[in-house]
Amino acid sequence: MKDNPLRRLGQLGQSVWYDFIRRDLYQGGELARLIREDGLAGMTSNPTIFQKAIAETNLYDGDIKTLGAQGQRPGEIFEGLAVRDVQAAADVFRPVYDAAGGNDGFVSIEVQPRLARDTAGTIEEARRLWTRCARPNVMVKIPGTAEGLEAIRTCLAGGININITLLFSVDRYRQVMESYLQAMEGRVARGLPSGAIRSVASFFVSRVDTNADKKLDALAAPGSAERAGEVRALRGKLGIANARVAYEAFEETFEAPRFRRLAEKGVAIQRPLWASTSTKDPAFPDLYYVEALIAPQSVDTMPPETFDAYRDHGDPRVRIHEDLAGAHDTFRRLAALGIDTPGIFRELEDEGIKKFADSFDALLAAVAAKEKAVRVA
Repeated sequence: MKDNPLRRLGQLGQSVWYDFIRRDLYQGGELARLIREDGLAGMTSNPTIFQKAIAETNLYDGDIKTLGAQGQRPGEIFEGLAVRDVQAAADVFRPVYDAAGGNDGFVSIEVQPRLARDTAGTIEEARRLWTRCARPNVMVKIPGTAEGLEAIRTCLAGGININITLLFSVDRYRQVMESYLQAMEGRVARGLPSGAIRSVASFFVSRVDTNADKKLDALAAPGSAERAGEVRALRGKLGIANARVAYEAFEETFEAPRFRRLAEKGVAIQRPLWASTSTKDPAFPDLYYVEALIAPQSVDTMPPETFDAYRDHGDPRVRIHEDLAGAHDTFRRLAALGIDTPGIFRELEDEGIKKFADSFDALLAAVAAKEKAVRVA
């Protein structure tokens, strides 16, 4: 029997999580099958995923009717639906969590995106979601904005598992790792248990190239043939280069004496998680980002289509350290062309917040419309 490439990733030290959640996935046994046959080790969700699940199916109509009849507003109804899904999926993943010693088997639920610039609001909602889910293998997702850093530190210090999302720049990633270290150092200093707390830092990949390549294409149009060639050679390079430099920062941080002292007290590594690894540009192979970023002590969260493609024709081999010098050189070459990479990362953070906020608004509108429809029916 052919080896399953997805399982081979696990053997290489990279956990595969599913960037998808929907009620029929865990109710019909499909989630259990993915865990059993493919070694699926976790699950992530976001407002866009929930919006599609609720708006495009009738799986949630019964609960929407019940919660609406109780006088709940659309936001309250959605939170109830999301918490139920996350709890149920976490229960399916619980044997994975136990077998992995608490290192895998997590399901993530996200604070509402309108709070991305609101530190106090994020802390309050993260605490509420954590309490409502009441599962040790749940992670609360907090955007890695400047305002989110204090919320991340506070929630981790309070014993909440945190998935930091919407990370684009290595500079911000270093700040996120610092927040984690400070939170764990504080807990250890106060004699609080820290061994069960887990965190991942979700670094977005393909969206970086989507933004950068548009800027490169605009440069190539009016340029000389030589300039156009240089521009084309950089298309699709920044996303992987950025992630490889981020992994370099991860290794520097968690191999340093500062973290080793925490590890001696039972503190776990905060793993990098590669998000947005599906290929957006048809000019690149469907597994372009997944293959390039295979790395020990990391997570790749894949949407169903990418997950299925990797099972079919993945080629597992650790590649994260390949051409690290070239990754750094990519930044220099882009700067020489006048491409402002810090500006790209700022744009992507703003765009990411807006995209999730728009999905959240559409989600609430869909819940309201469904509640009205099922009430009338």
